[in-house]
Order: sequence, then structure tokens, then C-alpha cells
Amino acid sequence: MRVTVVGGTGLIGTRVVRMLRDAGHEVVAAARETGVNSYTGEGLEDALADAETVVDVSNSSYTDAAAARELFYASTLNLLSYGAAAGVRNHVALSVVGTDRLAAAQGGYFIAKQQQESLITASGQPYSIVHATQFFEFVRSIAEQALRGRAYYLPDVRIQPMAADDVARAVAEAALAEPTGLITEHAGPEIFGLRDLAQLDLRYRQDDREVLPDPLGTYFGARLDGDDLLPAASAHLASTRYHEWRVASQPSDAEPGALVVE
Repeated sequence: MRVTVVGGTGLIGTRVVRMLRDAGHEVVAAARETGVNSYTGEGLEDALADAETVVDVSNSSYTDAAAARELFYASTLNLLSYGAAAGVRNHVALSVVGTDRLAAAQGGYFIAKQQQESLITASGQPYSIVHATQFFEFVRSIAEQALRGRAYYLPDVRIQPMAADDVARAVAEAALAEPTGLITEHAGPEIFGLRDLAQLDLRYRQDDREVLPDPLGTYFGARLDGDDLLPAASAHLASTRYHEWRVASQPSDAEPGALVVE
């Protein structure tokens, strides 16, 4: 099978590309670094030529609604349009568990992600949407955006995070399967309080700063209820636990970094 992975040089994309190639498939890693820009359409025609499946794991550093919406809207329309012209038979997109709730809570990034999903589901083209919970690799980034002085101030919410390898595996499996026309949720095997997990991550890194409650805190602009980040009971649960991932990871894995469109 020939698969084009948009965002193929990013955190999830590199893993998806590797997994698909290891399984014997022909994979195009489409990203700005490889001359493909889903936002402008540059290089898309060639990248999608003869592809049976397109996988969109691209992302954005924009968390305000207007910029993120413009980016996801243009990129998704381009992928759908060029994909239809190329005869793509499955459009797989990675999104976020609870997108609808987070969008309703006025999270700008999540409003854009909800619009992206709506474009895909209304397109009339075969698709599978993978909803994943937060990545272990982004715990530090989540905390850093709530740093004030010598303490982190986070809302009292629960999360069920998962390893990037497990996210990539769910996406790769969707790419090789028949399109479902559904949104499928994936999560880790453990539930944490967000503040507890951030504190645990700090301790692993020998950082003595504290994580304190913020009753007015938001999650990337969205004001949440306690369980808004949790999946439904029917979610597919990955096997990797946080401690297992943390012990196996190099310190650089937890370094914060901007999410970029790839």
C-alpha cells in the first residue's frame, strides 16, 4: 500500500512513517522539510500521486481561534481536494479526545480542530478520525504554559494520557484498515489528576518547583469541568503506563517545544 503521511517529520508522523515502512508499505513523509506544504498546497499533487491512504498528523503552534482555524481549514480543504483528485480511498486524521467539549468551552485551538473534523465528515469521502488523549511527551509543555513565578498553576481536571508510540500505532492501524466513517477514541491505561501528573513529571526531572491549584485556570484557552479531557468508557486503551514510559525515555523527550505545521 502507498500511504502519504502529512506531518511525517513530526513527533507522531515520524513514528507512523517508521511503523508503516517496517510493515512493508510504501510511505511518503510529507512536510515542509520535504517540500510539501498542506496549507499552501505546494507539493501536494506529487506527494499524493498513487496514494491509497492519506494520513494527516500535522499540527499547529497557533492556539488562538482565528489563526488555527485558518490554518486547519485551508490545509484540510487542500488535502480533501487533492486527495479526491488522486483517488485516495481513506483519509485518516489525528485529533483530540473531547474536541466538541473543548470547543464549546471556547478553546481556540479546539474550535479549529472541530472545524477540521467537520470538513472531513461532511466531505463525502471515506475517512477514519483517531481521537487521542494527551501525550506523555507533552506533559511538561502543558505545565510550562501555566508557569507563574516559581510555581505552576493548573486546573483541577483529570487526564488519561498515552505514549506517542501508542498514538502512532493507533494511527498506523487506521491507515491500513478500511475507513470507518467514525471517530474512534484512544487513551492510556491510567487516569491522573493533571496537577498530580505535572508534579510527578517535575520530580522525575529533579525539579523542586510546586504545582498549585488554579480554580480559574484553562487548558489552552478552554475552561474545563473535571472530566472533560477523559475519553468514553468505550475508548481503546493502550498498554504503556506513565512510569514505564518515563523510565525508558531520555530526558530530552520531555523538553517543551512548539507544535508546528508539518
